[in-house]
Amino acid sequence: MAYMMNGLPVKALAASPLLKLLARQAEATGRVMVFIQLVGGNDGLNTIIPIDQYSALSTARGNVLIPEEKVLKLNGILETGFHPAMSGLRDLFNNSMVNIVQGASYTNPNYSHFRATDIWLTGASSNQYLNDGWLGRYLADENPDYPQVLTPDPLAIQIGATVSTALQGPNVNMGMAVTSIENFYNIVNNQVTPAPPTPAGHELTFLRFIAQQTQQYTSSLQAAAAKANNLSKLYPEKNSLADQLKIVARLIAGGLSTPVYMVSLGGFDTHAGQVEGMDTTTGTHADLLGKLSTAVTAFFDDLKLLKVDDRVAAMTFSEFGRRILSNGGLGTDHGTAAPVMVFGKYVNPGIIGSNPVIPDNATVRDDLEMQYDYRKIYAAVLTDWFGAPREVWLDALQDYYTPLPIFRKDDKQILEERNEDPVSQNYPNPFSDKTCISFNSQGGSVRIMLYDAAGRMVKLVADKEYDAGYNHVYLYREGLPPGNYVYKFMNWNNKASKKLTIID
Repeated sequence: MAYMMNGLPVKALAASPLLKLLARQAEATGRVMVFIQLVGGNDGLNTIIPIDQYSALSTARGNVLIPEEKVLKLNGILETGFHPAMSGLRDLFNNSMVNIVQGASYTNPNYSHFRATDIWLTGASSNQYLNDGWLGRYLADENPDYPQVLTPDPLAIQIGATVSTALQGPNVNMGMAVTSIENFYNIVNNQVTPAPPTPAGHELTFLRFIAQQTQQYTSSLQAAAAKANNLSKLYPEKNSLADQLKIVARLIAGGLSTPVYMVSLGGFDTHAGQVEGMDTTTGTHADLLGKLSTAVTAFFDDLKLLKVDDRVAAMTFSEFGRRILSNGGLGTDHGTAAPVMVFGKYVNPGIIGSNPVIPDNATVRDDLEMQYDYRKIYAAVLTDWFGAPREVWLDALQDYYTPLPIFRKDDKQILEERNEDPVSQNYPNPFSDKTCISFNSQGGSVRIMLYDAAGRMVKLVADKEYDAGYNHVYLYREGLPPGNYVYKFMNWNNKASKKLTIID
C-alpha cells in the first residue's frame, strides 16, 4: 500500500512467508533492517578510497580523484580512507558502528542500470531473469486470500514512488497503492490536504477523507506516529534521504512491528560533472555523499535518543560501481564491483576484504575485481541479523551463499550454532538434477556418502579437507534412478544423516 508522508510516497507491502518470519523475528528480537539504495551506480573508488593505491589512481583518474591530504583517515587503518564529505560516517566508523564489504558484485556483471538493478533486487545471477524478489519469494501458496487478507502492520515499507522488485511476489504485486494520504502529518492528525474551494473541490476533499479512513494500514501508522517524535537535532534540511529516514525512525520508535524498510537516494550516475572544476572535493558526488553521511548520522543519533538503536541496522547498495579510468567530462562510467556499507550498533566493525588493486596504467577495459558475491551479504542479513533458519534463506537466495561475518553474534547464537545439526537438509528436496548440501565443519576431512533404499553406497558426494565453518557441496543426479536416498555426513566425531528424494 502506498501512503504519502511528508510529501513522500510510502509503500506498505503485504504478507509472504519470509516476511512473516521476519516479522516474528522482529516481534521477538525487535530487529529492523533499513536498505538504502544509491540509485545510479555509486563510484566506490571515491567513496572508500584505497590510499595504498594512490599513485595508480592518480594516473587513472587524476581529474576526479580526491587529494590525498583531504582523504578522511580511519582509526587504526592506514591504507583506506573516506571521501571528505563523509565526516559523519567516518565518525560512525571510528565509533565501531560501520562494517564495509569490499568488492561486492557477481560473476559476469551487467553494465545496464535496469538489468543490474534487477539482479540486485531479485537476488539473481547474471544469466537469471527472475520476476520475484529475494525478500518476497514465498507468497501465493501460503497466502491464497491475498489481497483480501492483510496483516495488522505492514511487513515491509518502502518510501518512494514504486514498490521495490525485492519485495515482489511470484504471482501478484504485494504492494497496494493508497494515494489519498498525502503527507505524514495527515496520517498523524487524521486530516487530508484540502482541494480547491470549489463545489467539485469540496466533494474531492470529502472523498479523500473517506478513502483515508478505509485504508487497512492507516490506524497502525497513526498509532505508531502518535507514540513517538523525532528527537535528533542533526537532521539536515533539503535532504530527501534524511526526510525518509526521519519517517522510518519515528515509526520504529512508535512500536510498528515492520522489520524491513527501503529508502533511496538518486543521482549517482555521474558520467559528467562528478566533480567541480579543479576542486575534486566538490561537485555532484560530494553533494550526494554528504547527503548520505548527514542523513545516516542523524538517523542513528535519533535512534539512540529514542532508545531503539540496539535493534536497528542499515545498509547501502547500488546497482554497480564505476570504472577505474575517469573520462574527459570530469566523470566516471559504468563499472562492476563496489563497496557496501552496513551500519549499526552490532556490526563487526571494520573492513571485510582488501583494497582493490589498481593497474599502474589502467585502460578503459580495466575494471574492479569482485571479492564477494553480493548474496553473501544478504545471507548475513537473513541468518545473522534476523535469525532466519537456513532453509528459509536458502529459499530466499535460491542457492547456498556463505554469510559474511558482518554482524556480531551473541552468546545464544554461538551456543545454537554449536548445538545445531552439523549437516543441513539438502535444498531443493525433492530434486531432479542437482541439490545443495550445506554443513558446518570443524575443519579437516569431511565425507558425505549417498546410500540408496537398500543401504548400498551409490555416490561419494564429498571426500576432502574443508576449512572450519559453513561450507556446501552440490550433489548431481548423474543417472541415479528416482527414489528415496540417505546421505551420511562424517567430520571427526560429528556424524549425521538426512533423507532426500530424487524425482523425474
